[in-house]
Amino acid sequence: MSDLSLAQNHALDLARTLMVPVTLFEIDGEIGVMPSAEYDGDEGAIINEYDPFAYGSAH
Repeated sequence: MSDLSLAQNHALDLARTLMVPVTLFEIDGEIGVMPSAEYDGDEGAIINEYDPFAYGSAH
């Protein structure tokens, strides 16, 4: 499993746990995730946004 794939899985899990949309982004080769409402960085750095309500039940 690649680092990006692992980060994507964890980002979706985090969104489902917090029940808020989270943004997965990459800056200078480093991948980060944070609640979307708090992200004010470069739009070009966003890899994906995960909305827990768009994916259905976590179970």
